[in-house]
Amino acid sequence: MAEKVIGVLGGLGPWATLDFFEKIVRLTPARRDQEHLRVIIDSNAKIPDRSPAILGRGEDPTPALVATAVNLERAGAEVLVIPCNTAHAFYDAVAASVSIPVLHIMEEVVAAARRDRPEVRRVGVLATRATIVARLYHQAFARIGVEVLTPDAAGQDVITEVIYGVKAGTQGPEATAAVAGVARRLIALGAEAIVLGCTELPFVLRPGDVEVPVLDSNLILAQAALRAARPAGASVALR
Repeated sequence: MAEKVIGVLGGLGPWATLDFFEKIVRLTPARRDQEHLRVIIDSNAKIPDRSPAILGRGEDPTPALVATAVNLERAGAEVLVIPCNTAHAFYDAVAASVSIPVLHIMEEVVAAARRDRPEVRRVGVLATRATIVARLYHQAFARIGVEVLTPDAAGQDVITEVIYGVKAGTQGPEATAAVAGVARRLIALGAEAIVLGCTELPFVLRPGDVEVPVLDSNLILAQAALRAARPAGASVALR
């Protein structure tokens, strides 16, 4: 199988897109430029915010998401990724608009959990309020019999503030402490792993910051993109 061109429907937000691309580069065991994959990134930060739309008080981002996906396919992308969890509430419209495969971040996270952490029966999900309301992870994990725990109202307020802080460039130790505190409350309720269900959160919570495994959705999506784009049997470097 020849290598495929990865298309990144990005800018949702730009920091998350930057993190995704860095992970693609780090995961690729290349010794020279030409051994890296071709990646086409449309960092379209002008796409309307997904969360207000889901919560019933914002512009529908579907037309902009679809237009960006179509542009990526026209530019030569052969497999598409969306490094934004909340945008997957609009996944069906995006996938229907193109003829190339579109990876699904929730499905990839669930597959990774089943493969790498089969003993886990409860996960804590940290995500935007809209992702939680849309039950994107609830539905995906239910298919493998894993219960999803989410923060209470106060904890969700903390996570929301941190996510928008990361978008604004605030990524310091105070944010890490705040997110870790919310995660630990979920662990106290029985969470055996924490899912970073927003692609801004890897900037402020990393494996080792809490006492259970951390499933980074952006890293898992990058690993899945490499598997989809590279010949069968090709290795993936450790991050």
